[in-house]
Amino acid sequence: VQLQASGGGLVQPGGSLRLSCAASGSIFRFNVMGWYRQAPGKQRELVAAITNEGGTNYADSVKGRFTISRDNSKNTVYLQMNSLKPEDTAIYYCYYHARAISYWGQGTLVTVSS
Repeated sequence: VQLQASGGGLVQPGGSLRLSCAASGSIFRFNVMGWYRQAPGKQRELVAAITNEGGTNYADSVKGRFTISRDNSKNTVYLQMNSLKPEDTAIYYCYYHARAISYWGQGTLVTVSS
């Protein structure tokens, strides 16, 4: 499975960004896709995840500001990030998990700064 992420960049505090991640290859019907992030000097943390049936899970720090969604016909997951804060600055990694195996995208940098 290969993952191609896009959509990172520089945004001012309070702004919005939308990340996308497309999976290709041997996609198993039952899977979880989502996003982790890693800020400088910090451990990688889960941001949001979504199952193939649409069940979602969010980190407390992003609840109410970020929305994860997916298009199963395109094997693509999206992360709409609103009301961004400087502490959201990190490299965001998309992932795909199925059959006890996780695959990772290359990471996309999100910088929130004025």
